[in-house]
Parts: sequence; C-alpha cells; structure tokens
Amino acid sequence: MYKKEMIAMLLAGGQGSRLGVLTSKVAKPAVAFGGKYRIIDFPLSNCINSGIDTVGVLTQYQPLRLNTHIGIGIPWDLDRNVGGVSVLPPYEKSTNSEWYTGTANAIYQNLNYIETYNPDYVLILSGDHIYKMDYEVMLDFHKANNADVTIAAMPVPMEEASRFGIVVTDQDSRIKEFEEKPEKPSSNLASMGIYIFSWPVLKEALIKLKDQPNCDFGKHIIPYCHEKGGDRLFAYEYNGYWKDVGTLSSYWEANMELIDIIPEFNLYEEFWKIYTNSANIPPQYIAENAVVDRCIIANGTEIYGEVHSSVIGGSVTVGKGSVVRDSIIMQGVTIGENCVIEKAIIAEDTVIGNDVSIGIGSEVPNKMKPNIYSGGLATIGENSVIPGGVQIGKNTAISGVTSSEDYIDGVLASGETLIKAGDRV
Repeated sequence: MYKKEMIAMLLAGGQGSRLGVLTSKVAKPAVAFGGKYRIIDFPLSNCINSGIDTVGVLTQYQPLRLNTHIGIGIPWDLDRNVGGVSVLPPYEKSTNSEWYTGTANAIYQNLNYIETYNPDYVLILSGDHIYKMDYEVMLDFHKANNADVTIAAMPVPMEEASRFGIVVTDQDSRIKEFEEKPEKPSSNLASMGIYIFSWPVLKEALIKLKDQPNCDFGKHIIPYCHEKGGDRLFAYEYNGYWKDVGTLSSYWEANMELIDIIPEFNLYEEFWKIYTNSANIPPQYIAENAVVDRCIIANGTEIYGEVHSSVIGGSVTVGKGSVVRDSIIMQGVTIGENCVIEKAIIAEDTVIGNDVSIGIGSEVPNKMKPNIYSGGLATIGENSVIPGGVQIGKNTAISGVTSSEDYIDGVLASGETLIKAGDRV
C-alpha cells in the first residue's frame, strides 16, 4: 500500500447524448476542442498543474479513442511508477458483473483502487467541463474548515439555476441546504460537480448506499452526508471561467470564446498550460491568395480559400474559393472547392465535396430533436461524406456516408436530419 495525500477520480464515461451526432462514436470527454485539444485535457491538465499525480479515469461509453488519447499519461507527466493515470473501465467481479450505473456507483466499484493509495482526501471530477482550477487551493480551503465534504460552486444566472445542484450557505460558507436541480431554486450558487471528500466520509457513504439504484453524487451521496447532520459540508466559491460543454450551443460558444479579441478563457498562459496528446504533423500552410482572420488553426492544415472567426483542427484542407465562417472544423476534415460553410460543427475525418453550401436558409426547429439540434447550427458527425453540389440548412444533423440521392432536389432543408443506417442520431 502506498500513501497519497489526495488522489483524483475523473468521471469520463458519459455518453453525452445532448451533443447528438458528435458523440455517436466517441465519449464526450474525447470530443475535440479548441483546435488541438480534447475536452478531457482540461481536468487532466488541472490535476498535474495542481500537483496531483494520481488520477483514476473512469470510462464506459465508447472508450477506445479516450483510452488511446490518454495512453500512459506522458503528455500530462502522469506516467509514474507510483500513481500516474489509470484507466478504470467496468469489470467482471466474482459475484456479479455490472456497468457503472451512476457517478457514485462508479466510484464504489473502484474502492480497491482508491484503497491502494490510502488517501486522506479524494477529489471527484467530471471529464466534460472546460476550466482552469488549482485544486490545491480548494484542498487548503477544505483543511482550513476541517470539512468532511467541500463542493466547488459558482454563481449562475437565476433563470439557469434549476439546471444545477444548488447550495445555500451561511456566512462561513457552510452548506445549510442542498437541492439537486430544484424547480424553484432558493439560491443561484450552483455545484460545479467538483468535490473533495475526506476519504473515511466518502467510503462510509459509498458502502452505506451501495444498493441504491443509479447511485449519484448530487442525488444521493451529498444529500446523505448532509442529512447525517454531523458531517461538515462547505462550498468553495469559484469565480473563474467554467463551461459545461454538454450541449451543441454551449460547445460552439465555448470554442468561439477562444477567438475573442481578449478571450475570457486564455489558452496561451505560460503559468497554467493545457497539455494534450498531440500528433506529430507538419506545420500549417496558408496559400498566397487565402484569407484568414480571427481563427485558431492547428498544425497540418492547408488553407486555399477563406476562413473567418473559426476554430480549425489539425490536417484540415479548405479548398480554393471556399469560405468558412463562425464554424468548428475538427481534424482531418477535407472541404472541397467553392463551398460556403456558415455556423457549422463538422466532426473529424469528414469529406465535403465541391460547391456545397452548409448553414443556409431560415432558422426552423429541428423536427426530430429540437432540443439538441438548435441555435442555428448545422452539425455533421465524424467520417461523414457530403456529395458535391448540395445545400444544407440550419438546425440540421447529418451522420454517415451520404449520396446525392439522399438530398431532395439537392437540398437538406433547415430542421431536417439525415442519419445513415448504423449511425446514431
């Protein structure tokens, strides 16, 4: 048995269904972000920047790309003989075999892993948020208050408060009330899904609630600790940038915020670097007659047309005469010549033919999933093929290898969805 003061458990098994076709073949934490990164890079980088060198990553849904990306943790300096990063999928036990059925259930199924390091504290993280946080400062707050549980929390607009776990605190930041997604919130101080537990308190709660179906931190563990009465629960108020990129609109907005003149979330700070497993590819190439302004463009990309206010991944090609605007183009995408692409999210390794228009027409609610495909975005899943000469409207979704016959009169109208057999909406 080794001894670590605090280890992190990073929950990265979520399906991310609100990202629609972007997560049909990949877990949400493995979705590309900011041109060269993946979403999970941010909590992993926060860990090593905070001095946490032992991280368990709990995977479940479509784990292949996530596992490949993390590897043995070299980019984050997490390739350690003792500790480092460990990928923890569900596994078959001698008495039963089950998937992770809730956030807390996933931690319960890995009690042996945690016990190996005999920690004083356990940090619980989500793998799908974009932010920078020094967890060591949060731990100092936890210790100073002799807390059993510390919840990172931040103020949100009152009209959005019902989407979050809401805490009500006294003047000493002690939590007096905790409500999970209340219809009528009594506060706007929202849980960020980041928790520090004193290990004995967490262990006792997990064992006590082990038979609770779909055991979850916000719905079960935190209320249990609060109702016990003796446990000391505190809120650590965070006032920096934090974004839950769980919807297509918030994902698009977070990427666009990176290219603001003065970005609220700065990727270029020397003192708090974001690390990633980056492919060894050649530099970008901007052709003589190309036009580029206010963009992030990753290595290996070749621009022959125009790109405005967009985030472009690695090894992308934008053909002559094509104009890309207000869009996210992930790595490996090939865009043909004389295309017009407006406010689109195009996932990895997609091929767009010549003379294609994407994101045109009026804004009509999506007929199949209006709550997912919204915000005027056109969303195309990875490895898709769009034939030449077609027009694609707003609030649309496409996934798979499509042909001209799939487009009525060469058009996919606003609000329509085109999913080929075998792909998920």
